[in-house]
Amino acid sequence: MFKKKPKARTIMSMREIDELTSTGKPVLVDFYQVGCAPCQVMDGIMNELSREYGSSAHIVKADIARIPDATDTFKIRSTPTMVLLATAPPKKSKKSRNRQNGSPGAKRPVTQRWRASGLVQKDQLSRLLESNGARKVDA
Repeated sequence: MFKKKPKARTIMSMREIDELTSTGKPVLVDFYQVGCAPCQVMDGIMNELSREYGSSAHIVKADIARIPDATDTFKIRSTPTMVLLATAPPKKSKKSRNRQNGSPGAKRPVTQRWRASGLVQKDQLSRLLESNGARKVDA
C-alpha cells in the first residue's frame, strides 16, 4: 500500500566510497555535519535525487565527524560540500586515440569531476549527473 521512499545512502568509511566508485556509475557525495542548517536543506535535495536517479547513480551522504579521513582526502573546509566522482569521458581527438595504443576497452580512472561548497540547486545537480552518465528512472 505505502512504498518507502528511497533516501540517499549514508556511508561510514572511505572504503565504501572506493567500493561505489568501482561500479563505474557516477557517485555524488554530500559531506555534511550535524547541526548545519544548509546541510539539512541539501539532505532533502539529495534524497529527491536518490529517488529520481535510482540505481543509475550513487547518491550518498558522509558525516565528516564520523569519517575524519574524508576532510584530508577531499580537502573539506566547509559544509555542505558536494563532490562528484566519475570516470572521465573518452577524448575525441585523433592524437589522444593514438596514445591509447589500440586498447579501446581499457578502464579509465575515476576522478573528481566537480565540487561545490554551500547550497547547490537541484537542477544543477541533475544536469551534472546526466552529463556523467546517470539517467532518471521512470516513476
